[in-house]
Amino acid sequence: MEPLRTLRLADAPRVAAPDGSDVRSLLAAAGGSMARFELGPGRTSLAVRHRTVEELWYVIDGRGEMWRSRGGVETITPLEPGVCLAIPVATAFQFRTLGPESLVVIAATMPPWPGEAEAEAAAGCPAWDPDPGRSPG
Repeated sequence: MEPLRTLRLADAPRVAAPDGSDVRSLLAAAGGSMARFELGPGRTSLAVRHRTVEELWYVIDGRGEMWRSRGGVETITPLEPGVCLAIPVATAFQFRTLGPESLVVIAATMPPWPGEAEAEAAAGCPAWDPDPGRSPG
């Protein structure tokens, strides 16, 4: 029987995601994993594409935009607390903050995040210049 696990955000290790945002890996189970992403004020992520996983993102703080592209269809979605969006497998995506606060997102990844090789560089939103530097704090 699997133990009943609990993790506090303060105890989750902080690493740089392949897109340049700060990520704290939360818990994982057989069907998926969760993480908290943060992109500092005035920042734009690198564009990436996931090889085998899909993600659901839920914005909990800050404002920004998410660019997604798949099969010749591109969209830019405004991000603010309460917005939830899907990133299907093989979708190129890039996000940026707007305003003075960090953009903070909780993401569920299905199946669980397999490691760094999962994300591959992609061409991003033509109008956005990425700032892959690490967020403060």
